[in-house]
Amino acid sequence: MFPGAFALIFLRMNIQVAVLCDAATDDNGKLNLLGSFDTIFAPQLPAVHPQCAVALRVTFQPGDEGTRKLALNFINADGQPIMQAIELPVPVALPDDAHFLTRNFIVNIQQLKFAEPGLYSVDVRLDDESQASIPLLVKLVERPVA
Repeated sequence: MFPGAFALIFLRMNIQVAVLCDAATDDNGKLNLLGSFDTIFAPQLPAVHPQCAVALRVTFQPGDEGTRKLALNFINADGQPIMQAIELPVPVALPDDAHFLTRNFIVNIQQLKFAEPGLYSVDVRLDDESQASIPLLVKLVERPVA
């Protein structure tokens, strides 16, 4: 390696973006996010969040080819699931001339229910290995008495 050069090192199945948001779209490989958040302010319990999305941007490397398994699990502070896990098969095939492959994943969720206030998270797993955790705080906001 010559002076001033740097080595480009990639980890296999690298998650570039993992976020909870109001909405997301994929426009020809561009991940567009709207309203990223980490706190829900609930006026009452149980709280029901009407619509949200988990958006991921994942880079795959040579050696990652094959069918991978992506799993998302919403869990409470005790590690217990609050809804059924979402599992998606992910076929990965890098073109011959590619050094890496980047894919966007958007999972829309409706009527997400929280029984109590506190800390929650979205556990992101690839091939049964934890890759990211998206934190979410649910706060009860009491209305002032008039």
